[in-house]
Amino acid sequence: MLSAAISFILTAGGVAFAGLRAYRRRFLSATRWFAVALLPAGLYLTGLFPLASRIGREFTGWATKLVFDPRVWTGIGLLGVSVVLLLTTRWLGRRGAAAVEGAPDRPAAAGPAPERPAVASAPEAPKRQAAGKRDDGIGDFADIEEILRKRGI
Repeated sequence: MLSAAISFILTAGGVAFAGLRAYRRRFLSATRWFAVALLPAGLYLTGLFPLASRIGREFTGWATKLVFDPRVWTGIGLLGVSVVLLLTTRWLGRRGAAAVEGAPDRPAAAGPAPERPAVASAPEAPKRQAAGKRDDGIGDFADIEEILRKRGI
């Protein structure tokens, strides 16, 4: 009975305030206040106040357990560990996939590594150095330099 009185008082007050807003020619604001004013009466008439009360009590009980019950803190810790493990495995999986994409193909056999052919030493390698140019360490870029010169760059 008390909830009925409170809900209808709130509705009446909201409707009065909406009427005041309409009197001042603020019709959009008045419509909003009227819509909000109808909520308490509608909640009471549909029987949702007892449901809201029960939800409030359950939430309060849960919050109290959250603060004072060590089992809840253990559950929160387990949830945290789970999230960290999931994120770590996802990160490592992406990192591993990137490493595999960038790495050359390697044989799966665990035998000795095949020997690589010896790289030709400097005296055996043919020199592409044109006459009159000094050896400044960029002789390998002669082809690129020639292409750029042909393009006028």
